[in-house]
Amino acid sequence: MKKVFNVKLFVMAVLALFLLAACGGQESAGESSGEGSAGAESVKLVLNWFPKSQHGGVFAALEQGIFTENSLEVEVEAGGPQVSSIQIVASGNAQFGLAHADQIVIARNEGIELVTLATAMQNSPAALMFHEGEAISEFEDMNGRTAYIQPGIPYWDFLTSKYDLSGVTEMGYTGQHVNFIEDPQSVSQAFVTSEPFFLDKEGVKTETILVSESGFDPYNVVLFATKDFIENNEETVQNFVTSFVDGWNYYKDAPYEINEAIHEANPDLALEDLEFETDAQAEFVYGGDAEEHGFGYMSEERWQLLIDQLHELGLLEETFEANDIFTTEFLPSH
Repeated sequence: MKKVFNVKLFVMAVLALFLLAACGGQESAGESSGEGSAGAESVKLVLNWFPKSQHGGVFAALEQGIFTENSLEVEVEAGGPQVSSIQIVASGNAQFGLAHADQIVIARNEGIELVTLATAMQNSPAALMFHEGEAISEFEDMNGRTAYIQPGIPYWDFLTSKYDLSGVTEMGYTGQHVNFIEDPQSVSQAFVTSEPFFLDKEGVKTETILVSESGFDPYNVVLFATKDFIENNEETVQNFVTSFVDGWNYYKDAPYEINEAIHEANPDLALEDLEFETDAQAEFVYGGDAEEHGFGYMSEERWQLLIDQLHELGLLEETFEANDIFTTEFLPSH
């Protein structure tokens, strides 16, 4: 979508026309300084996936000019299976990124010092999906079945360490559901905000059990930047977090309006798919601690629990203090 992904070019073009009209075509000074109109600062945000409803607040901030009101000119780069927002931000090729909390913790273990500034989702929508009518009410009920799981996904390590799942036949998850559909007794990883709806459209009825019921519940779609960038650009960070929060608060009241813009950015995702995701994710975004403390809130206890859990799983060489990896100082006071 040009107005989202080419925001910089658009603003510069408008600025050039204005200067030609006002100054008789004279060149303006400082065009190569990286700043846009009226002194706006140019920054880039890398999404954790292709544009979806889980990015609703970002698109609201773009569409409603909220970033501009906060002196920012924002370029949005789509994520995807071959795009690592963490690596792009860590390399300095973007100032902000979106990822999941467990990814941020594991990156810290690899020597990448990132700090989380807000979370879009208070709880994880990750789930295990199975065919309707299959008697799965506990995680151990998966024994004797085939489970399609992405290799190395932390929550599966947690489940297999906490429960006896020795009778589960693990198969790699590819993002396709052909094998799952053909095997009525199988289980597949999923997000309750998407896959059940997609399969229902194909006439496949499913049920789910949330992974969070096991006690593993990392924040999802967290906003982050490098520790160095935050320390050296506090005003920019404050403006971005304020825009991020205001955008999500706007999206709460007018989601379907913003979904039109998301659909333009990702035409492969139908509007009805976006609407389902919007409705299904609302409790994850605006419920939980966000209901009391406001959108984006995070707690030290939740972060420390995640760090300790990943350490116990052997995914971290050593633990560290939760306050080293997140901050709420840029969020509004509630």
